[in-house]
Amino acid sequence: MTPRSDHHGYHAARALPQSLAVALWCAGQAWPVHPLRPGAKTPAGNCSSCGERGHVAQGCPCLGQGRWCHGFHAATLDEDLITTWWSHTPAFGVGVACGPAGLVVIDIDAHSTPVPDRKQLLPGISIDRRVDLSGLANGFHTIALLAALRGQQSPADDASTLRVRTPSGGLHVWYRATPGETYLCSTGSGSGRALAWQVDVRASGGYIIAPGTRTKDGAYAAVGQCREPALLPPWLRRELIRTGHLVSQNPVPPVSTVPPRARLAVLEAGKQEEGTVADRALRRLIADVDACHLVPEGAGFSAKLNRAAYTAGGLIAAGRLTHDTAHALLLQAAQHARPGQERRSERIIDQALAAGQRRPFHLQERL
Repeated sequence: MTPRSDHHGYHAARALPQSLAVALWCAGQAWPVHPLRPGAKTPAGNCSSCGERGHVAQGCPCLGQGRWCHGFHAATLDEDLITTWWSHTPAFGVGVACGPAGLVVIDIDAHSTPVPDRKQLLPGISIDRRVDLSGLANGFHTIALLAALRGQQSPADDASTLRVRTPSGGLHVWYRATPGETYLCSTGSGSGRALAWQVDVRASGGYIIAPGTRTKDGAYAAVGQCREPALLPPWLRRELIRTGHLVSQNPVPPVSTVPPRARLAVLEAGKQEEGTVADRALRRLIADVDACHLVPEGAGFSAKLNRAAYTAGGLIAAGRLTHDTAHALLLQAAQHARPGQERRSERIIDQALAAGQRRPFHLQERL
């Protein structure tokens, strides 16, 4: 991915180094980022003590000092900190902390390894001997098989969501987690959580490499036209629950429960056509913030509030929403979701509104 200003929604100053532009773009999507070692897929180290055996992120002073130690535990949306990190080492890659970003990424591999017995291809599913598996060789085939058994389209072919081709020929299929639900990573099909052979899940407790990042093996490049993760498909959600990836579940109200003032505020901004587009964007994002009141912690509240305010800033810059209205709507949802944290919420709102106003949201752009 090369950040650019076009209908896909990428926007970055051309003078910015590629890695910094990618990191800032990800932060603008409310995806907390952290540095990866130059040319590698692993988190960048920052000091020798943090690399010692037994050292843990919890309580480590490095995090409070704005260092990038501890990988996804250090991930941030702070644009100033991001600029400092990637200006220090422009060759850093960009990792996205899946949990705080509310992401579930299906990691499909295409490794040349021996195919296991059919009992190990789809954990928990018995594949009848009459099913011809000749030609099956990698994760693209096993995820397609799982989808076919459920009468669904393979995630690898899902053009409605962000897909990223890896240097090794694999594919990362990005989805948004169902609001109020937390999923864990899987590390293979040998034991524990597993979706399919050569298909891993990147979620809470892990990170994913951002599109546009380069390693010594090549670039992670977005596929197709879509640049936004779609909501996790119901059938795939059921498979993740079946395979033990879901760790917490809290019911959340549907999008329609967002305070009606959001719709009125957007529609009063101008033309009906523009109001419809803006309305759809704000209703979805503010509803995500409002729904956090059902989850005391771990709901990604800060990231969701940041993204909603950033989008509202873009609408303000485009002349389709007033600053006072946007601020009031966002603060109302934040107060409902996290009562007693008004000062912190207002700080997030003010910073994200300011950042969003540097990128007007035009009708042809995708959110």
